[in-house]
Amino acid sequence: MIERWSPSAPAGSGGGARGGEARRARVAAGLSELERWLADQVRKGLASASESEWQHLARRLVDAQAPGVAAMVGGLGEARSAADWPERLLAQIAMLHLLAKGHRVLDELPDELAQTVRTRVGYLVTREKVLAGPSVRDLWHVLGRREETHDRLVARRVWLLGRRTGRAALVLSFAPAGQPLDDSLVTGEVLDASLAFYPGASPLRALVATRHDEFSADPVPPGATVDDALDTVAKALAGDPWTDSWPLVLAAALPTAGTLAGLPLHPGVATPWRLIALSGGRPLTVAAEWTPRGLVPLTAWDEHGLAVVL
Repeated sequence: MIERWSPSAPAGSGGGARGGEARRARVAAGLSELERWLADQVRKGLASASESEWQHLARRLVDAQAPGVAAMVGGLGEARSAADWPERLLAQIAMLHLLAKGHRVLDELPDELAQTVRTRVGYLVTREKVLAGPSVRDLWHVLGRREETHDRLVARRVWLLGRRTGRAALVLSFAPAGQPLDDSLVTGEVLDASLAFYPGASPLRALVATRHDEFSADPVPPGATVDDALDTVAKALAGDPWTDSWPLVLAAALPTAGTLAGLPLHPGVATPWRLIALSGGRPLTVAAEWTPRGLVPLTAWDEHGLAVVL
């Protein structure tokens, strides 16, 4: 499952400390109900669960002001319809249980992990607060973008990679279906910019705080070996076990009908004929989105350094 992002209003806005305490109590009550429901599913057997139950529980969690958890519960139906549904459904139930438990012991967690739990639950940080914090200046390669529609709202995810720092970044934008999205980040470009990251144990989502002067730079992003790329994913998961997408740039990657550099492609990805033709049997630098179910190719760079959107 690709990570679901909720553009809900920031937590605690307009409520002050007392409002924040009241919201946390509502969230805790909603997550307690979730934990009881999860225990029932495991006790009765996963095959007994129905999508109507999940949707009802998701609505209850929205009412409890836990939109992030509600989105995860709403995604259980997708897992249930998959061919390998038993292991996928059990894995997602385990992640939900871990998140509910993390919220229960929130005050005992390290600050960065506690912030990750809050974000995953749905306590969003305001844009103003993020921009007021520290920023990271680098030459940022725009690796590619993907769009998804949920409830008539289109979410665009743009992946970036810092040339000097090696940091990954995700810039999100949202718009109602049929309305234009932010087009300021163009795949293949390199921008000299300062990015402000949302807090967390594996910071990924960011805002472009400042664009600096134009410059000349190699348009091809620095690629990694398969081992180094998987180490990057492992570190991200160690900080945020709910991570289910991360950008990778693979150097000297050879594509086949079902793999990229020997790593499996996501089952939802069609045979990448465009990438295979561009390769012509030669390895390429390829940007891809990692997911637990496989890679989703985004962009490749030909022998002239030209970015080709896949």
